[in-house]
Amino acid sequence: MNEGHPIKAVLIAGPTASGKSALALELALSARGVVINADSMQVYRDLRIITARPTQDEEARVSHRLYGHVDAAVNFSAGAWVTDAAKILQEAEAEGRLPIFIGGTGLYFKALTAGLSVVPPIPAEIREDVRARLERNGVEALHAELAHRDPSSAERLNLRDRTRIARALEVVEATGRSLLDWHHEGQPPLLPKDSFRAVFLAPDREELYARIDARFDAMLGAGALDEVERLAARGLDPLLPAMKAHGVPALIRHLRGELSLEEAAKIGRADTRHYAKRQFTWFRHQLPDFVWVRPEEATDWLGAAVNAAREPG
Repeated sequence: MNEGHPIKAVLIAGPTASGKSALALELALSARGVVINADSMQVYRDLRIITARPTQDEEARVSHRLYGHVDAAVNFSAGAWVTDAAKILQEAEAEGRLPIFIGGTGLYFKALTAGLSVVPPIPAEIREDVRARLERNGVEALHAELAHRDPSSAERLNLRDRTRIARALEVVEATGRSLLDWHHEGQPPLLPKDSFRAVFLAPDREELYARIDARFDAMLGAGALDEVERLAARGLDPLLPAMKAHGVPALIRHLRGELSLEEAAKIGRADTRHYAKRQFTWFRHQLPDFVWVRPEEATDWLGAAVNAAREPG
């Protein structure tokens, strides 16, 4: 990336519990920035504690956008996030503020910097019918149906991946085309190459895993179980993204009497550690424009990058 270009935004990515929120807050305070959420679970208003959203005090110090603005009953998509992000970018530019995107959802960052495929909205009746068949017949039957109607998509999907199999089948039923076909036709990126500075926080793995475990326990102490109980009481579709946030399924099983709290917490901690591992792999292979730095070096790196990019000539 050419460091001499003026920048339109700063992107701060990294695995969960790597210190992104503190870094974004520090940069926003020093550079008159607005912090924009790029985490697919922190968009849900029902999940403040269990997703470790910024605190109300942090949100009061600088402008935070796209946090908790979606109801858990909504199957919020990357396309919907891009639409919202485009509006925030325009507002930030009009106000002379530096947009600071922060999160761990690789697809959001890829959509921001490389564009996104555009799949038409799926009619509710088709989505409901596919999910009813999934519950009635099982994931193997749905995968077999997908293999018949869209063999290319079926071949790429894990036989147990309920959500993606259902999604691929919904798309082919609604549009008559493979999801892979739609992926070849998409929106241009909101941030063209050389218009942003992007950093990926890469802490030591063992240190990160210890922080993840400690944070999960802290979230339980802060009321995460009560938050999940309120969510479970809504009786929402278990396939909705909010219902699969890390820790939520296991804590719901605890509330049903199927697991002890310690067993549920153990599962939640392990799921979060596994997710962090996948984040390292995904960003390394999918987003080469992100510069990897250790968290303790990120402040200096971002400060130098932003200052260099803002200097004329």
